[in-house]
Amino acid sequence: MNRNEHYFLRDKRILLVDDEQVVLDMLESLLKEEGFSSIFKCGTKKDALEQYALHQPEFTILDVMLPDGDGFSLLREIRKSEHIPVLFLTAKDQQEDLLEGLGLGADDYMVKPFSPRELILRIYAILRRCYKADDPLIILEGCIIDISKAEVYREGEVFQLTAKEIGILDTLYKAANRIVTIDTLCNSVWGDNRYGYENSLMAHIRRIREKIEVNPSSPLLLTTIKGLGYKLNVPL
Repeated sequence: MNRNEHYFLRDKRILLVDDEQVVLDMLESLLKEEGFSSIFKCGTKKDALEQYALHQPEFTILDVMLPDGDGFSLLREIRKSEHIPVLFLTAKDQQEDLLEGLGLGADDYMVKPFSPRELILRIYAILRRCYKADDPLIILEGCIIDISKAEVYREGEVFQLTAKEIGILDTLYKAANRIVTIDTLCNSVWGDNRYGYENSLMAHIRRIREKIEVNPSSPLLLTTIKGLGYKLNVPL
């Protein structure tokens, strides 16, 4: 990561949500040492929703266990209007908790106790994926997607993308190699009118696959995760 990208990412507003003040203070200190400056803290679900409205954070580190609810229900509330990157940092280490968090659209899930350096690296990985200084080229196996031009380049051909297809691909790319739920995709593309668009989403996914996949009937790049949603497989 170059110097300009470091400054660009460190400028993001970060909200920390945890019911333990010592954890909040430790995370704030860790982030400030790394160069992040716009940091907001809260210990309840109610305060977190107020902070979202007040500060419009661009990244959230979220605990699961909160005194007036839980992080999962908080993420559901956030996803009704926002699609910012979220990292769960929690003592809940059961497989079903991890799957629920990722299934709701979280970008990552870490279990306490944690390595401070690993946390920082994961934060940078998420921010780099979700926030680009320029419109990104999405490089996939066998094709390139130019978001700014709404074009796919594959095997010497150019395929034009619709606005809805761009919205779907952009949302999938921001969560590259992770599951994006059907609800999250519908919300990001159709907003408050997302209900009832599941079949339309499936049709858009099918058309995207016809443009990016060598064999759309056996997709390798845009895969279905049965019962959860979809995943865009981006080379690391």
